Amino acid sequence: MAPVGLADLAQARRRFARWNLGFDRYIGYLLPLLFIVAIVPILDMVYWLGAEALPTMTWATLTTGGPTQPLGLFPAIAGTVWIMVIALALAVTLGLFGGIATAEFLSERSAAWVRMTANTLAGMPAIIIGMMGFVVFVLYFGWGLVLIAGAVTTAFFMTPYVFRAADLAFSSVPRTIREAALGAGARPIDYILRVARPIVTPQILNGIFLALGLGIGETATVIVTVQPSALAPTGPFSYASYLTYVIYAEYTSPLPADVTLAFQAAFLLLMIVIVINIIVRIVAWRYQTRLAGLFV
Repeated sequence: MAPVGLADLAQARRRFARWNLGFDRYIGYLLPLLFIVAIVPILDMVYWLGAEALPTMTWATLTTGGPTQPLGLFPAIAGTVWIMVIALALAVTLGLFGGIATAEFLSERSAAWVRMTANTLAGMPAIIIGMMGFVVFVLYFGWGLVLIAGAVTTAFFMTPYVFRAADLAFSSVPRTIREAALGAGARPIDYILRVARPIVTPQILNGIFLALGLGIGETATVIVTVQPSALAPTGPFSYASYLTYVIYAEYTSPLPADVTLAFQAAFLLLMIVIVINIIVRIVAWRYQTRLAGLFV
């Protein structure tokens, strides 16, 4: 093989510089194009669902429902709220404690095992988690097909996302800040609550709202663990309907009114997810603005 001369190296550098110049020149046109490619299908879906749902959607659609008023969404909305409140409380508790433990307290080997377990659970199909919930909570614990069984199963589906966000957030805090806080006499709990918490809050909120958005739109974890009901739930051991079940059950109905109800449930669910994303962006931006210049 012939040796590479200085002229060849100079030519290669000039070629690389021209490629960088071309990339910098055209990336400004490419990014808006990619944004349009991504946003157009979303806007089209919002328009499609809105066109099908809004003409007949009224306040009564959201506040009525039941055996005598089958074209209302209130029982499904109430069931969704019950499931999400319980699931989010469990997921945030387990995910935060797990993320703090792996980032701050566990050994490297133990933390690696915990992270591998969380990653495996995050990559597991939701229907598998649902079947696990059915076997454990419905059959083994004897709860039956009630709301709490679906909520706890959904919490297991959501927990890895909160855990990963908390773990990455606390791990990304500069070690010099931790060492300075502990060196100044702060206890580990003081460092976590007073020093690290304001820094990691935006990342953790992203993880929490991501988990909420995934959980609220998930059907597989609850369809095998909760018995649908036409009535709004009155407690964690009640049967319950939920928005994703309305979409699943009514969309294939031969009755046009039922199909419309499915579109209304889908549109409402989509609006909830969009609002959640807007809220988390605003909250994260406010925290990042407050922390601007901290690490400069």
